[in-house]
This record gives sequence, C-alpha cells and structure tokens, in this order.
Amino acid sequence: MTRSLRLFIVSLLAIAGTWILVGPALAHSEHEGTEAHEQVPFNDLTNDQPMVVDVVELSGLIDPVMVNMMADTLANVDPTKVLAVIFQVNSTGSVVSNADLYELVVRISEAKVPISFWVGPSGSRATGPMAQLAGLADDVGIAPGARLGALGPSILPEGWAETPFGLPLDTDLVTDTVGYDEAAERGIARQSPVLLAQLVGIDGFEVITDETVSPPTLEPVTHTRFHKLDVVSEFFHTVASPAVAYLLLLIGMGLLVFELFTAGVGVAGVLGASCFLLSTYGLGVLPTRWWGVALLAVAFLGYAIDIQTGVPRAWTVIGTVALVLGSLFLFDGTPISWITLLFGIVGAATGMAAGMPAMVRTRFSTPTIGREWMIGEMGEAVEALGPNGTVTVRDAVWRARTNRATPIPVGAPIRVVGIEGLWLEVEPEEGGARDHRERSKNTQ
Repeated sequence: MTRSLRLFIVSLLAIAGTWILVGPALAHSEHEGTEAHEQVPFNDLTNDQPMVVDVVELSGLIDPVMVNMMADTLANVDPTKVLAVIFQVNSTGSVVSNADLYELVVRISEAKVPISFWVGPSGSRATGPMAQLAGLADDVGIAPGARLGALGPSILPEGWAETPFGLPLDTDLVTDTVGYDEAAERGIARQSPVLLAQLVGIDGFEVITDETVSPPTLEPVTHTRFHKLDVVSEFFHTVASPAVAYLLLLIGMGLLVFELFTAGVGVAGVLGASCFLLSTYGLGVLPTRWWGVALLAVAFLGYAIDIQTGVPRAWTVIGTVALVLGSLFLFDGTPISWITLLFGIVGAATGMAAGMPAMVRTRFSTPTIGREWMIGEMGEAVEALGPNGTVTVRDAVWRARTNRATPIPVGAPIRVVGIEGLWLEVEPEEGGARDHRERSKNTQ
C-alpha cells in the first residue's frame, strides 16, 4: 500500500473520529439526552393525566453530559404535571467548572417543584459538589450503607445566603462523611432504605395499602417516571471517566505502534485510531495534565524504537519509567484506582517490551517470507556476542548466538550458519568454531 493511500485512509479516520466526537454534542443540544420510562400504579383506573414524580438516575463524576441532563430536567419541569423531582445519585466528584455547578445551584433554588436527592441504593456515595447540591435541595434521603458528605471547597459564590444542609462553613463535613444513622441523627438526611421510602416522603405522593398479600405492602398511587441518559450520552459519559479514558489512551497508542509493523492499514490501525480519538474526548473533559500525556507518548515511542531493534534495551527502560510516571500523574485531582493503574502499566509494559518484539520477529521469520536464504549471509554484530547478542543481516536486526569458543565483538562481521527457532546461529567471518561448521553441514 502506497504512503499516499495510507495517509488518505488515516485522514478519513480522523474526519470520522471528529464527527463521532462532535456529532453527539451537537445533537445533545437539540434534545434532553434522556430516556423516560413511566411506572404506572397497579390500581390506576382513571384516564385523567395524574401528577407524576420524576426520578433521574445519576452515577459517576459530574461531567458536561450530567450537567446538561440535570439542567434540562430542572428547566423543563412542568409544575402542572410534575409533583417533584428526585435525583438518585452516586457521585464522588466533578470535572466541570464552578460556573457550570453554579448554574445547577440556581436552577435548584428556583425550581418550581420540590427537589429531592436520594443517596442510594446501598453502597452509593454523594461527596464533593454532588453533596453540596444535595444540601441545597428541599429534601435529602440516604440508604443503608451509603455515605454523604466530604463537601470539599465551596461551589457557592461569596454572599450566597444558604449553605449546604444549613451547616457552618467550617463544618466537619467539609472533609468527613456520615452514614445512614448519623445522617438522620444530625438532621441532614432522612432514612430511606429504598426508593419507595424516598417517594413516600414527598408531600402529595399517594400510596395505598395492598392487603391482598401477606404481609400487607404499600403500593404507589402517584405515577413515577424514571429518566436516564440515552445510549449516546451514556456512552460519552462513560468515556469521560478516568479509568476508561486512561485505558483507551493506552490501547489506542499500543495498537497504533502495532500498526507501524504491519503491511497496510488493518483492523489494529482502525481500532487503535478509534480508541485514541475517544480517549481525547475523555482527556478533554477530565482535568488532564498534558505533560502526563506527553510522558505516555514518550513511553510508546521508546518501546517502538526497541521493537524495531528486536530486543529490549535502553529505550525500553526509558519507556517504562515514562509509562509509570505518566500513568500516576495523568489526572489532576481525579485519581485512577490502583487496579486500573496496575492493569494498564503491567499490560502495556509486558505487551510492548515482550509481546511486540516476539510478534515482529515471528512475523518476519515465517516460512511465507522464507529464511533459507539467510544461511551463508554476511552481517554485522550490533552488540558483543558471548554467546548471545544481536546482529544485523541485510539491515534487519536479529537475536543471535555464537559458540562460546568464538565470541564476536561489536561491529565484527558475522556469517549466518544456521537458524534455530527465532534465533540465528552465527560465526565470525574468519575462525568459526568446528561445531558451528559441522552443524551448518548437517542442516544442508
């Protein structure tokens, strides 16, 4: 495949990737980006349009996608049809500016219907800006096993009349969290083991007791309408998570390096370019240290240099150090879990330092290319062979070994006398050991 054709294909991939990134954002501005599902009460016998409670599910970091969803929900609420809005949250941080968060603060404070936050189900967390937003709402509930607090730096402008949960600015909840029992004891949240309990606590939400079962249960009369991100918005919300953006970046660069050692643009190149482009969206949303990205690029450049030579050497060490540092310091204030870091660093280092050189040697030493021609070929020692080292034959780097009785210094001419697996058996141009010469005759 010609260089111009490969450049044309890569250009098309770049254009397609740009459209993938920009298109959903443009489409998102034209609609709410949510899917709604209404739960109809079991005893609904009327054709009238009853009041509903909107439940909006929010999980992950507060990013532009989540901000748009919350803002659209609050802006489009119809008080003649909606009784209240409940945000079901599990969020521990934010990657948007205080200006975007302040917009949500204003919309919550000016909402035409009661706004409620439920930290649930069990295991959910509401910390940082999400906890502050919850503390400014009309109602907060928490499930057993959930945690609320760790407010962090205030997102409110100076002079704002309210404080989260009505607490002083130096409250211990700036750094600490509370659970199910303590939140209720301190009066900052009511106990809501399940979502229905949170719904029942909303003024005007009607239920009846179903006595046809044992024990009797509460059944909602008021409709509940659930909202969540649509498929496209959920996809980009996931891509903007630190772990996914980091792994996409490593996979993308690794596959692009792999593509350098293949003939033409193949599946690896297309997949690598797609992963890399998607990672740039996540990196653009997250608080990324761009020098961390540069370190990761240096890492893969170093690996590529040694892959070309066929054996791990100095550049592999440089690449590994850059990989570790770039991974640890990629994001500012948004840490990646140790499991993700371990998987990314070990996987990339192993694949680049061991897997890729072996793949390249295997690829270019297959019978389809033919290796018999190498017997008798002359080359040069890239490093001293005593007995193992590397040599070049027709400008290609190979791992090689010689007889211990005839070590070969750097730069000395060598002759290929045999091939054993992926290794070349070589001897000095003059004075080769007897066993090599005999081995060469036996292979003929």
